[in-house]
Amino acid sequence: MKTKVTEMLHVKYPIIAGNMMNISKPEFVAACSNAGGLGILASVMYRTAEPLREAIRQLQSLTKEPFAVNVNLFPMLRPVKQDQLIQVMINEGVRIIETSGHEAPDKYIPMFKQNDVLWIHKCAGVRYALKAEKLGADIVEVVGWENGGATGKFDIGTLVLTPATVDALKIPVIGGGGIADGRGLVAVLSLGAQAGLIGTRLLMTTECPVHEKLKQALVKSTIYDTAIVMRSVDATHRVWNNEAAKRVMELEQAKSGMNEIFDAAAGARSKKMYDEGDLTAGIVACSQGVGLAKDIVPVKTLFDRIMAEAEAIIKHLSSL
Repeated sequence: MKTKVTEMLHVKYPIIAGNMMNISKPEFVAACSNAGGLGILASVMYRTAEPLREAIRQLQSLTKEPFAVNVNLFPMLRPVKQDQLIQVMINEGVRIIETSGHEAPDKYIPMFKQNDVLWIHKCAGVRYALKAEKLGADIVEVVGWENGGATGKFDIGTLVLTPATVDALKIPVIGGGGIADGRGLVAVLSLGAQAGLIGTRLLMTTECPVHEKLKQALVKSTIYDTAIVMRSVDATHRVWNNEAAKRVMELEQAKSGMNEIFDAAAGARSKKMYDEGDLTAGIVACSQGVGLAKDIVPVKTLFDRIMAEAEAIIKHLSSL
């Protein structure tokens, strides 16, 4: 299946593996790229230049397929020097960079353009997509309210946000938010997107580097087992509704300070859950599509199955 995005990125399938903090490590990213999609390395995990350089080189040793590296522009308690990280990406031959967060990467765009980097910007609103296009983005990803992680300010679902963005832009659009199978992929393609962004479903794959207890708990979850947190601090996220999420919501209801709320939602707490299997330790970004995932399989099996489902659906629709 060829689309503008598969041709621009030189990938087999119109599937983008969502970038996930403390999860999108070299081995997992390589598994996603080797399975035919686009894997995306989370640069903010490495914080400084040399660890990131080592991670990129490790990733390059694990796959010959295209991959991207994410630049995280969300608020951080301990900000990183993004220009140094981007320079490492460029020096190590990274050809695709994804940006995401609360702001456009205005000051980094010259680095992208001068080094022939394909720039993808991820956002949750048409106005942000338009700004990214104006600034020179090659591709825009938009995620609807069903999405796991940052959902934006407007609570617009994928079914509306995707075609609205496609109508507004001249550059290719990738649609995401709740995609867990071939049905979701065909849905965003039919809305005008050139690929689908899949995150939460990938948590329940063999190669995903999270504890087996978390994978099993997510497989048992339903479409009702997510919650919205951090709206009070202008950082709205959809997460799995566990004890840690409830603690964050309680702090918000008590009008606690921003630092206290961010600390309760900190990535270090989530990492403890991923590594040790303590399902109460931290929050995990999780889309409503978690309720559509029924098994734990290798990434390649998942991607092949999604594409087989998508092709069967398209064939059926064309016969009507």
